[in-house]
Amino acid sequence: MTVPAAVAHEDRCAGVRVPGAAYAVSSCLADLTTTGTVRTGHTDPEDWKGLVAENTVTPSGVPGVQIDGYFPDTSTTNTNHGWHHDSQFVIRLPRNWNGGLVVAGPPGTREQYANDPIISDQVLARGYAYAGTDKGNTGAEVHRDGVRPGDAIMEWHRRTTQLTVAAKKAAGRHYGRPPRVTYAAGLSAGGYLVRRQLEQHPELYTGGIDWNALTFTAQGSLLTTLPPALRAFPRLAAGDRSARDEIIAAGYPAGSEKQWGYLYRTQWDSLQRLVREELDPGYDGPLQAGTPFCPAGTTPGCDTDYDFATRPNPVHRAVERISLTGDIQRPLISVQGTLDALTPPAAFGDVYARMVTAAGRAPLHRYHHIPGGTHTDGLTALDPEAYTPMLPAFVTALTELETWTRPTA
Repeated sequence: MTVPAAVAHEDRCAGVRVPGAAYAVSSCLADLTTTGTVRTGHTDPEDWKGLVAENTVTPSGVPGVQIDGYFPDTSTTNTNHGWHHDSQFVIRLPRNWNGGLVVAGPPGTREQYANDPIISDQVLARGYAYAGTDKGNTGAEVHRDGVRPGDAIMEWHRRTTQLTVAAKKAAGRHYGRPPRVTYAAGLSAGGYLVRRQLEQHPELYTGGIDWNALTFTAQGSLLTTLPPALRAFPRLAAGDRSARDEIIAAGYPAGSEKQWGYLYRTQWDSLQRLVREELDPGYDGPLQAGTPFCPAGTTPGCDTDYDFATRPNPVHRAVERISLTGDIQRPLISVQGTLDALTPPAAFGDVYARMVTAAGRAPLHRYHHIPGGTHTDGLTALDPEAYTPMLPAFVTALTELETWTRPTA
């Protein structure tokens, strides 16, 4: 995505300095929400494709300043603005500021505009400043970023921390006072970032909201839930009804079946290979992220046959390196769709809730199951009668977090 040159020039205003940024450009916009930024080219609809349910109405009419830029980095997967530079960010400073800041990382391997309709629009409408990061690497080959297994994922956390620190300072200089509250928010991989930030950097945040969050644990997370689904689904598609029971036994919720074919084609296989290559590159030898859709038992290093439990100790240490602990230090609200078939509650949300309790932090955690919720709201189109958009639950959770963390007199 490239901001049209004419628009960028006409709307440019006094620059807002972002500490640590290698480059940043400020634009004064009549509307910082997607209603305005789609028109002016200050967002990328491809980045949030599939994240919003059909006919969703988002807030609009929030004037202010948008800063687009990037931090120093050596990887070049993000081509937004023609920069070919990773660690890109967007910061939005509404004219009518409520004194708060919300920081978010994108789901999956998307870029910095992925959360625009589902988080940025929602919080801007309440007067919050907003900051979004691309996590430092994007696209289908994030595993190429870094040297050690897990380096690319660890960068996600560093870039979130980096942006939070910078956005708080930038907002403080712009408005003349620092944010009174700072929340972390995110969907899927973005929710994983929220959890880790509240565990590792509580000094930066007032609280957080995660939404169908990815949860890496020492037991393997996606590396244990995806291979059984990859093995069973082709047999299910061929008419073997027993394969359905295998997928459900792996933690996938009954009632989510209408999503399985789509997720198998678009996410289950690709996500398994990407995450496995990042954490266990030796499994498939010199191949990069294995062989797509290889049938079980047919190809050496086939991810369909992957068995995390039998992998050597260095692989388990790599996973432990990126794993969560449950030891959150700030209030956290988790919203989890009951029919999520990518990070199913039995293997992700429920597991993290138990981790928080085991860490003695249960009073800081509120965990809400959303009946009929799918991993992303775009999936509700597969069965509108059974599947429920979760965006309203995020908005409700934001109100709940505001009340929970409101300073007492």
